Amino acid sequence: MADGDRKLFGTDGIRGVANREPMTAEMALRLGQAVARRFRHDRRAARIVIGKDTRLSGYMLESALQAGIVSAGADVMLVGPLPTPGIAFITSSMRADAGVVISASHNPYQDNGIKIFAADGFKLPDEAEAEIERDMEAIGAGNDGIRAAPDAIGKAVRIEDAGGRYVQFLKHALPRELTLDGVKVVVDCANGAAYSVAPQVFSELGAGVDELNVWPDGRNINYACGALHPEFMAEEVKRSGAQLGIALDGDADRVILADENGNIVDGDQVMAILATRMIARGELPEQTVVATVMSNLGLERALSSRGGKLLRTAVGDRYVVEAMRERGLRLGGEQSGHIVFLDHATTGDGIVAALRVLAVMVQERKPLSELAARAMTRYPQVLLNFAVARKRPFEEMPSVQKMIARVEGALGVEGRVLVRYSGTEAKARVMIEGQDEAGIKAYADEIAETLKQALIS
Repeated sequence: MADGDRKLFGTDGIRGVANREPMTAEMALRLGQAVARRFRHDRRAARIVIGKDTRLSGYMLESALQAGIVSAGADVMLVGPLPTPGIAFITSSMRADAGVVISASHNPYQDNGIKIFAADGFKLPDEAEAEIERDMEAIGAGNDGIRAAPDAIGKAVRIEDAGGRYVQFLKHALPRELTLDGVKVVVDCANGAAYSVAPQVFSELGAGVDELNVWPDGRNINYACGALHPEFMAEEVKRSGAQLGIALDGDADRVILADENGNIVDGDQVMAILATRMIARGELPEQTVVATVMSNLGLERALSSRGGKLLRTAVGDRYVVEAMRERGLRLGGEQSGHIVFLDHATTGDGIVAALRVLAVMVQERKPLSELAARAMTRYPQVLLNFAVARKRPFEEMPSVQKMIARVEGALGVEGRVLVRYSGTEAKARVMIEGQDEAGIKAYADEIAETLKQALIS
């Protein structure tokens, strides 16, 4: 397997249906051993943080990972349910050698996933994941050399104050001179990893907090709630008279907001609000924001009108972060609500993003509806998703290529076409932007139908 040629790892770690290949306890055991091997030390036992969201299968995978890691001679620090960015923070702040997150983010509870952070709190590059897979294959083939001697087996400890440490870290995202006194927020935690820390953060900063979906039972994570279904949070904002609605996903690395009128504000609008102010203050390196190919053309136009630029990457916050680190940039994210502030965190953090928006609201004494309307004008965007049996390369389907070229020619510079496969699910995605919503919907349907026919031919 060449560097970067990964079979298990996708755009966001290993993911699948829990207790089915590849997301099994046996795989997690081998992964734990391979992680311990990669981060081993000559003079001391490696220290590996393990955290998770609230899925039922998290218990199984946590135990298997722990067993694999300690059997290979490394020590484990267990933090329990904590947002993915919180686990990245704990890994870095406690000087651990790596962090392992057990979460399938926004997926339903039947799924689960595992992703790995290095000692600095950043996700591993593709080639490092490929090396871990090679070690897993060797272990699966019966290589017992990974096992520690009886007197060198690792141990596991629980970090009881991990949540409190993360709360204090989050509070620093709001400028010290500001307070949220008099601000009412609705916080939908998606019955996920932020169910405890998110309400605490906003409350300790002075806000009145209306909590939603903070009762995880292992099966209700992301179910009709959170960032995937922000309409329920938005309705509660209108009903309660709150100034802001905050909907997190299952591992709280992304956020969707609602203004005081219950209108949804997505990641592109959040980046526009924050970036335009950073440009005005001279705080945005290279006047550049990093986003993915999915971000709305309106964001690109909004930045351009203020002398800024949008650098696009492949879909996945890991690719956004890689581009930011390569260029020394500070702000990036995804339309879906992953917002990355490299001056504060190493990965997307939904709570940090909400606090940064609240800071603008408080400083300028303006409602989110006004901030969002002035920041950017959204281009109509149509996104179609459908299941596929296999992910056949698009270049092998000339009918699809011809259809895409025809639509791109018709849209010209005032539109975009993006056809891709999901990196985490067996789905194809067709996205089209343009000025005529009815027209782009028809184009999207044509491309989707052409692709479906090509895939079964």
